[in-house]
Amino acid sequence: MKPANRIENVKAYYFSEKLEEVRQLKNQGVNIINLGIGSPDLPPHPDVIELLNQSAQIPENNGYQPYRGVKELRNAFSDWYQKIYRVAIHPGKQILPLMGSKEGIMHISMAFCNPGDRVLIPNPGYPAYTAAAKLLNLDIQYYHLTEENDWLPDFDELEELCNEKCKIVWINYPHMPTGKVASTEQLAKIVSWARYRNVLLVNDNPYSLILNEKPVSILSCLNDYKDLIELNSLSKSHHMAGWRIGMIGASEENIHHILKVKTNFDSGMYKPIQLAAIKALSLDKKWYEKINTEYTARKKMVWELLDNLLCTYKKMGAGLFVWAKIPQSFSNSYEFSDYLLYTMGIFAAPGNIFGQNGQKYIRFSLCADKEILNQAIKRVKELKNKMLCE
Repeated sequence: MKPANRIENVKAYYFSEKLEEVRQLKNQGVNIINLGIGSPDLPPHPDVIELLNQSAQIPENNGYQPYRGVKELRNAFSDWYQKIYRVAIHPGKQILPLMGSKEGIMHISMAFCNPGDRVLIPNPGYPAYTAAAKLLNLDIQYYHLTEENDWLPDFDELEELCNEKCKIVWINYPHMPTGKVASTEQLAKIVSWARYRNVLLVNDNPYSLILNEKPVSILSCLNDYKDLIELNSLSKSHHMAGWRIGMIGASEENIHHILKVKTNFDSGMYKPIQLAAIKALSLDKKWYEKINTEYTARKKMVWELLDNLLCTYKKMGAGLFVWAKIPQSFSNSYEFSDYLLYTMGIFAAPGNIFGQNGQKYIRFSLCADKEILNQAIKRVKELKNKMLCE
């Protein structure tokens, strides 16, 4: 059976294939240190796990649930936004819980774009924006983020790319993969441009509580411009990646449009997970301080690893990764990533997978404990010493 045309230009997600390669190496007895994936290795808060266990025992909690999530979860997200971002969003009108924010990328694209409509996507950026656009036969235009411009959009370039068929501009701050944190003023400038061009501006915001002292949200501008959407998630901030809990914040009208799509894709989020998410959202600042203390220590160890690999990097940045420039002796990040994998048994994500502007960069994850990071540092040092002796 010939597959649909829509999948001809969509490649399998890089990590799905590369991790299979890593598994095969492990099966052959190679001890691989995986520093490529941003899947938190630390557990959720024990109270969150306990609440999940307890609520799963209640028979009526195991049935279908509302498409908009239970009221208590929407209230919890609203309270969380007020506490963390100092932003008021109405729980009954402006919040839509998701089964992870990744599905929201597709829902938003389907709700607002017709085939042939233009979307502007950051390069480098999260590959899921491109994948959704390709599946829907959209006109993809990449706007360039560069180290020279501090990984921020060039408004002259945005002006050139934004034509009458442009519907969505994707942004992602704190930025993945670079870790760039945009200030309130910088985000307000992007919002002002989107309002001027009358396009939907979507910010993907799952990293704002990781190694970031001043979390901000574009929803602070929602009263000034209704066509703003923000995606958020508990995957990184609460170590609940596999639980698939996210949300959309938007105007009531735009939530309604997205809900039309979502109701045709699922039958509601499992209630015990929603109840556990409410508990997670109620955690106080000690939780965030604890996880950030751990990530700070790990980040310093990744810096030491990068120093030994002769990579260069900036010490600023939020999120679960360190973004570094590869040594000049390597032509691109695929080559350097494979060198690390096959020479040292260390897997790191090549910057090319996030766009051409990442071809000279490598991304290391902080989702490995200090003992594993010590092993990685030791391997690199041992190889360097061996090469010096030869």
